[in-house]
Amino acid sequence: MSPTNLLRFITCGSVDDGKSTLTGRLLWDSKLLSDDQIKSLEIESKKFGTQGENLDFALLVDGLQAEREQGITIDVAYRFFSTPQRRFIVADTPGHEQYTRNMITGASTADLAVILVDARKGLLTQTWRHAYLCSLMGIRHLVLAINKMDLVNYDSAVFSKIQQDFAQATAMMNFKTSIAIPLSALKGDNITERSSQTPWYQGPSLMGYLNQVDFESAFDTQGDLKKISKENRFIFPVQLVNRPNSSFRGFSGSIAEGQVCVGDEVHVFPSGKTANVASIFIGAEARVKARAPEAITLTLDQEIDVSRGDVFSLAKTPLETTDQFQATIVWLSEEPGLPGRSYDLKLATQWTQTTLTQIKYKVDVNSLNREAATVLGLNDICVCTLATNKPLVFDKFATSKTLGGFILVDRFSNATVGVGMINHKLRRGKNIRRQPLTVKRSDREKLNGHPGKVIWFTGLSGAGKSSLANKLESELHVQGYRTILLDGDNIRHGLNKDLGFTDADRVENVRRVAEVAKLMLEGGLVVIIALISPFKQERQMARALIGENSFIEVYINTPLAICEARDPKGLYRKARNGELPNLSGIGSVYEAPENPELTINGSGAEINDRMLELLSGLKSFGLISGTRKS
Repeated sequence: MSPTNLLRFITCGSVDDGKSTLTGRLLWDSKLLSDDQIKSLEIESKKFGTQGENLDFALLVDGLQAEREQGITIDVAYRFFSTPQRRFIVADTPGHEQYTRNMITGASTADLAVILVDARKGLLTQTWRHAYLCSLMGIRHLVLAINKMDLVNYDSAVFSKIQQDFAQATAMMNFKTSIAIPLSALKGDNITERSSQTPWYQGPSLMGYLNQVDFESAFDTQGDLKKISKENRFIFPVQLVNRPNSSFRGFSGSIAEGQVCVGDEVHVFPSGKTANVASIFIGAEARVKARAPEAITLTLDQEIDVSRGDVFSLAKTPLETTDQFQATIVWLSEEPGLPGRSYDLKLATQWTQTTLTQIKYKVDVNSLNREAATVLGLNDICVCTLATNKPLVFDKFATSKTLGGFILVDRFSNATVGVGMINHKLRRGKNIRRQPLTVKRSDREKLNGHPGKVIWFTGLSGAGKSSLANKLESELHVQGYRTILLDGDNIRHGLNKDLGFTDADRVENVRRVAEVAKLMLEGGLVVIIALISPFKQERQMARALIGENSFIEVYINTPLAICEARDPKGLYRKARNGELPNLSGIGSVYEAPENPELTINGSGAEINDRMLELLSGLKSFGLISGTRKS
């Protein structure tokens, strides 16, 4: 099989292993640099004390003097070069652990990885981390570049020891080919030709290997059977509904997998409708056939509902869907990932809200052993289960990067906080279906004589939530409203008695209460909740679950000093004495609402004054008539 013309690869490894120098050397040896670039490299190299044969090749990648003076690469630097045999795109990725997210960015589109090791230091934790991440990201071809051999006098024993240790440790990883090459990126040993300094090494030079490696089946982990199945299916996530004029309606995007021909019958998810392909365009050129990874616009022979985020497949090979699955997640945020917390999930062009339902275990990158975990920390690699708000077209990551790989996005900051690879769907996601009910919420509200609402009191411990919520329920009860009060302490005596006060447990506490509130809201009740609920994200989750028009957030704004002075349960005293480490406002954060429907000043001594303020505010929501029923 002839090698593919374009090879995408990454260079990775620990800090100062020589990644930028190696990438710069590859650019230099490709002989595609302009005279200006060569002159600039010579001048800049002299500034940093190198000259002659020892040009500072890292400058071709790091570029700016300010970056070079810091001595680190913190972003992914993409460079392009070519040889007579092949074209290359190389992503030089940072070595610092805190920039692992950048390494994953480069690995997401790579076919091969070059992991560098400093011969003097040997294999480090970051070496294992990057090797494991490359395996997770679907890279199946690996080069272990044992660099700086000149600094260990080209000792073959040093090379052999590192090579053997690495091969043993990565034997269980999913690499199809792995080769170790002794290098000196600075001096050029074994970069383009085998070096006379390493007569004991009989393998290819780095460029010799990169020019010849056959990676066409790099993601083929199931042999010829998978090749056949991929040729018979078509995956086309819709990126744009193309309407340049009233007479043309096309659907644009890139073919993720397979091929399509004019006349093929296609299936559209999520509508389930089918139609035949009427035309295919690449730019303005009409085609009868297109295949991955071409960007196309296609039209159908009949009008069916299609939107951005929908996915086309061949009708004869429909794709699977799920709303619950297990995935391996690499956490990229300093803000911890918590079970029960909701995130936005992007899979291909599909967007939905998802909940991290369980962390099954964390992977130790040194030993690959499984460890217990309750939260996702920065750079953690964990196997988790997730549930989405709607079904998604999916595939296992081992079969399809497009339909098996996803990102998680924080719903407040819009920052990407995690990347995931789907392992398999959960059976319960397919077997459980919603049972339609005859009696609707509107029927119950009509019988009750008032709309259902959820009034959610939040504030610090001692702010006055429970007292005010209890007084409000009494007032509504007198007026004939059908109510229920869910108080945080009472809930923890029953439904949530298994939960503690860690951040993860607080998230789960709010999730359960919100789910109960939603069920009671379906009964047409006015549900009053008194709960610290310290995190904005979980209160937003509750609002989204219950519905914007049914959710009233009431913030009891009482300063910490006043709450601590009241201390009705003695919690603040215990917290100050170190007996209660996770009290909101002391040992754990409380995130005050930014735009609650109502804010009540909880500092006043008289609860009746606060009650009047609350009743006045609730009138606009149609709950308080102002007169009591006799």
